[in-house]
Amino acid sequence: MRLALLTDLHANREAVEACLAHAGRQRVDQYAFTGDFVGYGADPAWVVRTVMDHVARGAVAVQGNHDYSVTRPTRPQMHAEARETIEWTRGQLDPVQLAFLTELPLTQKHGNAYFVHASAWDPIRWEYVTGIEEAERSLKASRSRIVFSGHVHAPALYRRTIEGRMGLHVPQAGQRIGLQPQHQDLVLPGAVGQPRDQNNAACYAVFDDEARDITYFRVPYDHGAAARKVIAAGLPIVFAMRLVEGI
Repeated sequence: MRLALLTDLHANREAVEACLAHAGRQRVDQYAFTGDFVGYGADPAWVVRTVMDHVARGAVAVQGNHDYSVTRPTRPQMHAEARETIEWTRGQLDPVQLAFLTELPLTQKHGNAYFVHASAWDPIRWEYVTGIEEAERSLKASRSRIVFSGHVHAPALYRRTIEGRMGLHVPQAGQRIGLQPQHQDLVLPGAVGQPRDQNNAACYAVFDDEARDITYFRVPYDHGAAARKVIAAGLPIVFAMRLVEGI
């Protein structure tokens, strides 16, 4: 089975449409969405509805920290721009969509694969996996051969060998990477809706469980249109600039 991995969609319709269209050309069989469907962008209702449609057809989906926040009282320690966007997003979603986000699990496990938005070590802490130490903690906690997660808005691949040695690989777009069955791998596809690695092209990846390989993709999209929507919605302009600059 070929599985498309999309994370951190962040209410960016243009980026999601581009990645789904690209994935369709890769002959994928199923989809997995590892959280943060809302936040930052101007199209939360469309994005949540799209994820719901895919889940109804068998896709995997787990809850991200923005999905969690939009369905609960706003925390006073949240910075003003994030709080403003969360409150605006609540008003864009209907009760069915809010219930869908509320009921999403923090993790899912299917066979040897584990799906989580942040770290498998303690999913509700929303720890960022930005280095070897955090990656090893997540892999050990999952007890799975492969972990698919998001939260970090840049693509990366961590590997833990059977001897316990850790390594980091920064994938190149279009590169097919073989995965050894005796190792543990932590796959971070990068963000669909708000990449932050100085490249404004949307990110996603495709895992082939028969070939036991993964390919990371960068998909150009109309980031200008998405940014203009953010401004037109009255959301903080910094979220529009991030789409343009890829930071």
